[in-house]
Amino acid sequence: MAMPEEQLSEILLIDKPAGPTSHDIVDQVRRIYKTRKVGHAGTLDPFATGLLIVAVGKATKDIQRFVGLDKTYEATARLGATSDTYDLTGQITEVKTQNLASQQETQTALLSFLGGYEQKAPAYSAKKVGGQKLYEMARRGEDVEHLRPTKKVDISAIELLDYSWPDLKFRVTCSSGTYIRSLAHDLGEKLGCGAYLTELRRTRVGEYKVEDAKKLT
Repeated sequence: MAMPEEQLSEILLIDKPAGPTSHDIVDQVRRIYKTRKVGHAGTLDPFATGLLIVAVGKATKDIQRFVGLDKTYEATARLGATSDTYDLTGQITEVKTQNLASQQETQTALLSFLGGYEQKAPAYSAKKVGGQKLYEMARRGEDVEHLRPTKKVDISAIELLDYSWPDLKFRVTCSSGTYIRSLAHDLGEKLGCGAYLTELRRTRVGEYKVEDAKKLT
């Protein structure tokens, strides 16, 4: 027998696949539980995978306590090119450079972000300026460069996992609201060869780990 809607109160750890939006996952959970009272803590881009915390029923009242938690990601960046969205979904432009960054240079550049820095939100982000989302304005062809907000983000750990030009894989633990797409772009600028994100997986939110998450079928 299904639980009455007024008694529903669950926190779900979901391992999001690549493709659907975070809102698509919420809609799927709504259909499963037959309730509109579903919310998530911390959006993952459609191409990203990993831990998505979803609240159902009465638990949606407490969803904010998960939003501000530190997060850990494993990411792959491609060097030698840039993207207008800072990831593989955008317009890719090759960067003509003779600098094939060495592993030591890459390691040094990554570690320079440790402790945090002032990070600009991507032009193609859901940040609102004057009531409008940046990506909506950018898609209309408007110049949003001067509108992109800057925020101090904390990087408490960053580690090079694998590097074989042009791809490097790294793990980062950061404060809520950090754009890993921007981090990849900023790394490319620091190396002087450009970079954009090709893969992103969230492995941890606070004390919650993707190993404990379930896939929706």
